[in-house]
Amino acid sequence: MRLRNIKNAKEIVESHPIVINKLNKDTFDNENPIHLEIGMGKGDFIIEMAKLYPDINFIGMEKFESVLVRAIQKIEEIPHNLRFMRLDAKDILEYIDVKIAALYLNFSDPWPKKRHVKRRLTNKYFLDLYEKLFDKKINIYQKTDNKYLFAYSLSSLSQNGYILEKVSLDLHKEDIPNVLTEYEKKFSEQGILINYLHATKNI
Repeated sequence: MRLRNIKNAKEIVESHPIVINKLNKDTFDNENPIHLEIGMGKGDFIIEMAKLYPDINFIGMEKFESVLVRAIQKIEEIPHNLRFMRLDAKDILEYIDVKIAALYLNFSDPWPKKRHVKRRLTNKYFLDLYEKLFDKKINIYQKTDNKYLFAYSLSSLSQNGYILEKVSLDLHKEDIPNVLTEYEKKFSEQGILINYLHATKNI
């Protein structure tokens, strides 16, 4: 998701205390589990999750400064358990120096063209990166409106040793705790079904 350029976006992102350059053991002053969202967009999901689960530390990662600014603008007081990072997923291992407990991939770019398949966030290239972020058990959660990306993800995860703990082609009809993203709200209003999966892997 790319928004139009916002004046001083770079300066706002770089100077705001909720934005960190590197995630390490000193980022949060506790030993609580860390959950990471890649591609947090305007932050609706990760901000609400931090409010609902104060005993979990949340990291929202976004590639584009112009998008990250929108999330920053929603923060009045910095929650003790929430931080943002401006980071491209392919560079994740360079800037995360702790183990995480869960990973959220919400409405990621589907990269529909075959020549771009390696950019999909459930491609083996990225799955191999994620594996290094976890300790004993990987937990990946995905939501998407794109049925082709979802089918690809199911196949890729299965081929790479993941167990599909939960799969739904219509999340909002399921009895699954769910915090909506900004995209999800818009799609739901349009009657578009939301695909959901929870995949795990022991390492």
